[in-house]
Amino acid sequence: MAAAVAEYRREQSLPLPGSSAALYNNLSVLRLPGPQPQRFSAVHGPSLSLLSAAAAGLGLSHRQLPAREPGMGLSAALLTQAAWCVLPSRVLLVLTSQKGIQMYEADGSVLVYWHALDVAEHPPAQAVFARGIAAVGERFICVGTSSGPVLVFDIPPKGTNVTVSEVLEQHGAAVTDIAAEQGRAPDGAGDLVSADDAGTLCVWSAGEEFRLVSKVPACGCTCSSVALWHGTVAAGFGNGQIRLYEAASGRLRAQVNAHARWINALDLAPETGKLLSGAEDSFVHIWKLSRNPDTDDVEIQHCHAERVPDTQVCGARFCDPEGNSFAVTGYDLSEIFRYSRV
Repeated sequence: MAAAVAEYRREQSLPLPGSSAALYNNLSVLRLPGPQPQRFSAVHGPSLSLLSAAAAGLGLSHRQLPAREPGMGLSAALLTQAAWCVLPSRVLLVLTSQKGIQMYEADGSVLVYWHALDVAEHPPAQAVFARGIAAVGERFICVGTSSGPVLVFDIPPKGTNVTVSEVLEQHGAAVTDIAAEQGRAPDGAGDLVSADDAGTLCVWSAGEEFRLVSKVPACGCTCSSVALWHGTVAAGFGNGQIRLYEAASGRLRAQVNAHARWINALDLAPETGKLLSGAEDSFVHIWKLSRNPDTDDVEIQHCHAERVPDTQVCGARFCDPEGNSFAVTGYDLSEIFRYSRV
């Protein structure tokens, strides 16, 4: 691999009220249009750290959002993930935990919906939790569970009348991540991908009834994070590999030994096809995805490497659609590192 050119520089970091937990994809960024402050969130135990900051780091505000779960009394369940879900009609902040799924208005001020996981359906020795969050189509939010099913929620344009419209049953292991198409999907390529602890990938076509488009069988290695862009699935694995698959067929198109240790986060810049990867080896890499017009091959090119010293990276997200800036969280790190293109 050729040496990368250092084209990003470190900006002022954002202090977190609590450190980041060692979870997959433990950073969410709400990209707001225009000069509005960006919003960041990271999970710490039973609460979520919410931050709002302008691009220059000015006007910083932060607060803790505790898990408000009915019937829990004084003991709160540990959160497993949080993500903003952007639909055409509204933006919701979705939290997953060991007990269920919470949906808030975007600023975390109002609890819109609470869905309890059915503990009785799980074997006694099996951990129960929800994990993997993505908005897809005009009105759906999909959330994965530890027993394998993916819950599809139908979201009204306003109000609290959220319903479970479908349960997708293809995964035999705990769901790790879910991602929606961020580009323009070719015909028949599907617009949602889900991954699990066994390395199985499922590509779905969203609609009134979701349809399985393709399935990559379990490989014995956890797929911790996925992304979907122009009909190509990017998948990050526990062995440090990034693999690219054709969404329509599930065929492997490219593979790269991207990291020396477990990959914990992937993200895509939809306008440019840049792919961001973060891992336990303290590195964040930026790649460029493209398709050769002559051969139709999917290609991946390394663009940038950033070392975050003494940090197990657990969250990495682009802060703009072009991939000109990104943010990083690390296990037990009480700040969010930010980088921007020189």
